[in-house]
Amino acid sequence: MSRAGEISAQSAATDVAGKFASPFVKIDDVSITYGGEDGTLALVDTNITINKGEFVAVVGPSGCGKSSLLKLVSGLHPPSRGMVTVADKPVSGPLKMCGMAFQNSTLLPWRTTLDNVLLPLEIVQPHASRFRRHRAEYETKARELLATVGLEGFEDKYPWQLSGGMQQRSSLSRALIHSPEMLLLDEPFGALDPFTREELWDVVQDLWLKRRPTVILVTHDLREAVYLADTIYIFSARPGRVLSRTEVSFKRPRRLEDTFKSEFIKMTHALREQIATRSLR
Repeated sequence: MSRAGEISAQSAATDVAGKFASPFVKIDDVSITYGGEDGTLALVDTNITINKGEFVAVVGPSGCGKSSLLKLVSGLHPPSRGMVTVADKPVSGPLKMCGMAFQNSTLLPWRTTLDNVLLPLEIVQPHASRFRRHRAEYETKARELLATVGLEGFEDKYPWQLSGGMQQRSSLSRALIHSPEMLLLDEPFGALDPFTREELWDVVQDLWLKRRPTVILVTHDLREAVYLADTIYIFSARPGRVLSRTEVSFKRPRRLEDTFKSEFIKMTHALREQIATRSLR
């Protein structure tokens, strides 16, 4: 067992966060190549099982295939080899059950905060076909979600009138508005200052505790991974492959003061050492 795994086992008595109802995402012997057979091999021989309602973080160096993993799971890019299964069905195209948020908020500048959040409901079925008739109902839902992430009173503001943290809160609300079973987060806090980033850790954790979607978070921040995730996968440098899997069983809800506790610090350092050691091989 890795040192990180040993630390995980020691903290398991606090909360059994890694036990979930059933497997939800299965990645079986998957490889992905961009640009044909002679192109860039991004992921190789990847095997991951994610349970329903689990919060997973994926860490590793730049270019190791972390974002490619999200494309595979969401159905935005097919595997070159192997199979991806979500909810017991092979992924053969874009999934409606996914919500996605990225490092850049990608809000439409000509739409207000409320209208940006409502956008998926205008596109994703079955909501799209009933959106006009039930707009008031959907607006109420969007306003409630914005209030949950601390944006009450900003519904009629445009993206340029919001801070970076507020834009990311809007982006998270948009990703969640259609109640997706799975939430994919691609370094959503990477461009934010440390204080705003930590505030949004709590926003994401609280949303996950209330809704329990299956979450895959791609991040470079090991503190972020330990703070938010139930399970952490470390990927190698390109071509990416799974180097290790570590369970994080610290009691929830986690709070920022927990990041200064010895067990939290030890796990973060153990993961860092693991990445450094593997990268030298």
